[in-house]
Amino acid sequence: MDMNELMQSYPQVGSVQWMGIRPGYREPVLVVSETLANEENGLEGDHYRAKSKNRQVTVMQWEHTQAIADILGQDHLDPRLMRRNIQVSGINVLSLIHCHFQIGEVILEGIGPCHPCSRMEENLGPGGYQAMRGHGRITCQVIKGGKIRLGDTVSWLSRSDKVS
Repeated sequence: MDMNELMQSYPQVGSVQWMGIRPGYREPVLVVSETLANEENGLEGDHYRAKSKNRQVTVMQWEHTQAIADILGQDHLDPRLMRRNIQVSGINVLSLIHCHFQIGEVILEGIGPCHPCSRMEENLGPGGYQAMRGHGRITCQVIKGGKIRLGDTVSWLSRSDKVS
């Protein structure tokens, strides 16, 4: 296979393991079992809705949660503390940047990495910011709205036309 073929080969299919909505700036994350996404505003009830199309939804690699906990010397991390909307397992989230992918009824476009903020020091304790760096988080734009539910399939669709 050449590099172009490899970049378009996604034999893995993921699944939604956890979801949360951030109702307001610095407010606690609400855990949800389903959410509605739309092209204009992103996720219903999330404080980021309509602020930036490039960050309508944040997606994180579920498997990286334990790695971050290990770095911090903790047995387990509450996903709410990382303040991302959706955690998925079974598919490499970072490989979905500049791609269209589907979660449940929704089609998203991976826009770019979702870097940690200084809030991670507050939420995770000393070293939280550094522990989060490089651990599978992306920002997304909603291309086609609909429902996303816990357990929904996550699958790659195509490369974005925004990249050559």
